[in-house]
Amino acid sequence: MKFKHEVIFCIVNAGFSEAVMEAAREFGARGGTVIHARGTANSEAEKLFQITVQPEKEIVMILVPSEIKNDILHALYGAVGLKTPGQGIAFSMPVDAVVGIAEENKTGK
Repeated sequence: MKFKHEVIFCIVNAGFSEAVMEAAREFGARGGTVIHARGTANSEAEKLFQITVQPEKEIVMILVPSEIKNDILHALYGAVGLKTPGQGIAFSMPVDAVVGIAEENKTGK
């Protein structure tokens, strides 16, 4: 059986990765991986988006079945989007292959 998955990347200010996961779990995500990072932006970008860029960031990677990707992206926008203290952005990319996870069958086994 071929699995259809997407990986969602959500980049937020440091300290907001748990808020990302709370929003994603509401729509079926099981877990994610947090990577600590540093952001860069110039003053024009800060003016354009009307935000102050904090250099310390967290990138949350969440592997999800394709059918729940859009619901999770919309939840992330509401919970940690640019107009929130998390000042997050999120995007997804297709995944060609997955190993190490098992899809639950209809009986939950």
